[in-house]
Amino acid sequence: MSAGRPSRTAIVAAGYRAAHQTCEGASIFSDPHALAILGSDGNAIVAVLSAAEPHGPMRIFMAARSRFAEDHIARAVARGVRQVVILGAGLDTFSIRNPHASAGLKVYEVDRPASQEWKRARLAEAGLTPPDTTSFVSINFETQELAPALTEAGVNLQAPVFFMWLGVVPYLTRDAIMATLKFIATLPGSEVVFDYSEPLENFPPDRRQKLEELAARAAAIGEPWLSYFDPAELSNVLHTSGFDAIEDLGIPEITTRYLGRESSSSDAGPGGHVLYARVAG
Repeated sequence: MSAGRPSRTAIVAAGYRAAHQTCEGASIFSDPHALAILGSDGNAIVAVLSAAEPHGPMRIFMAARSRFAEDHIARAVARGVRQVVILGAGLDTFSIRNPHASAGLKVYEVDRPASQEWKRARLAEAGLTPPDTTSFVSINFETQELAPALTEAGVNLQAPVFFMWLGVVPYLTRDAIMATLKFIATLPGSEVVFDYSEPLENFPPDRRQKLEELAARAAAIGEPWLSYFDPAELSNVLHTSGFDAIEDLGIPEITTRYLGRESSSSDAGPGGHVLYARVAG
């Protein structure tokens, strides 16, 4: 991670969303600001990520996880939720688009100060002004407590909150992940969407080797993968912590829901997941 810039992961995630707009015609997820927020390097990044191999499957996953999260946000708003907290917001553009602003939805972007400064500079360059419904909350997940920072920013922790937590969990320690989930679980009626990866030992040898190579490259640029979860284990942890209404999509479910086709043998087996859970009460 370079000083004064968002993580490479955040940049690549925005790049995949931007590439999806042209490669798949935004068929899963529309993000008209994904390219602009990348700044002057945007077209070059998109050109690389537009290649069918090896980037096609990851483009689909990135688009699907954002669609999944925002679909659940829309349902939450319909139930009366009026607060969205984006944990590790990176270059996400939901707060800029906020399709529920007229309903009074407030969006709180939580991230490192340097990442937020870089993002706001790119927004200014692109002529995109964050609406009044957007607030920026600076925090380090590993060293600072979330609750005081949110309260100071104006989040009402006595009312339900929707937490969008994409592209972050694999890069945090288990302790930090569990602390965040336990905090969310103290807020009755609150909801969370996050993505995670299965343990490498769940994968067959050929796919495991490729993932180990990816993990090594991530570590080499200072963004190591720190945490993995087995789906059954994670479901049990969430239920025990007080969550219910859990929906966990793996690659086969994503293929069926967002590509409109039955999953094939190449889609089967372990992989990335995107998960929704609601706190009971």
